[in-house]
Amino acid sequence: MKLRHLITYLILLVLTISIVYPALWILMSSLKVGDSLYSETFIPKAFTLDHYKELFTNTRYHYSRWYMNTIKVAVLSAILGTFMTLLGSYAMARFRFVGRKFGLMGMLVLNMFPSFMSLVAIYVLLLQFDLLNSHWALILIYSSGAFINNVFVAKGFYDTIPRSLEEAARIDGASHWKVFTNVMIPLSKPMLTYVSLVIFNGAWVDFIFARLILRTVDQETLAVGLYDIVNQQNATDFTFFAAGAVLLAIPVLLLFVWLQRFLVDGLTAGASKG
Repeated sequence: MKLRHLITYLILLVLTISIVYPALWILMSSLKVGDSLYSETFIPKAFTLDHYKELFTNTRYHYSRWYMNTIKVAVLSAILGTFMTLLGSYAMARFRFVGRKFGLMGMLVLNMFPSFMSLVAIYVLLLQFDLLNSHWALILIYSSGAFINNVFVAKGFYDTIPRSLEEAARIDGASHWKVFTNVMIPLSKPMLTYVSLVIFNGAWVDFIFARLILRTVDQETLAVGLYDIVNQQNATDFTFFAAGAVLLAIPVLLLFVWLQRFLVDGLTAGASKG
């Protein structure tokens, strides 16, 4: 038994190091003097914040614009995608209508295929609607894709809520809309928190669809912009790239830390009300 525990801890230690080390390496590289990718020591001999200042003062790149573009796309995608998931999953879980089983089966089949398989079809469709190089095109793709990916999670959550709560509200004279807004949405806080976090994080770090759709520098998101920094011929701005990557990770980290409390509160409230 002790040997088993020891092996388990060793595996967890190796996995932890493999996850934490790259993040620490990027952080230390962003604080290193110079622009070289190579470093003699893991911890820099001299620290500097010049790379972070350069992110917002360098005229060759548009980091501030990329940051605002990414915030816009991620926030609007999270709002629209969460709203679509909320309505669609509630309808699938609580109502019976023609085409319901076919729709669920269709979404299940779509989940079996990776999203990049639709790149050509999406490109042609957006080209026909003149939506290339548009943030709204990305928002529609992320939000609709999130609905397909999260509808079963949300539907499963609604299936665990007792129908007696809705019946009691209807006995008191509440309409379907009143039951949905006053009973179901408050109980859906943990599910909505999870869905919004997944959608926001996916839109925040996505590169494939952003690279396909966005065509001009001023419209690019952070993932595409940072790629362009190191993809240029004779590119040497690796410490500049590292600083940009660190700032890219901070909002997602803060969002997870902040919403974790709401997720726990929502789970507790849902359990007590159920």
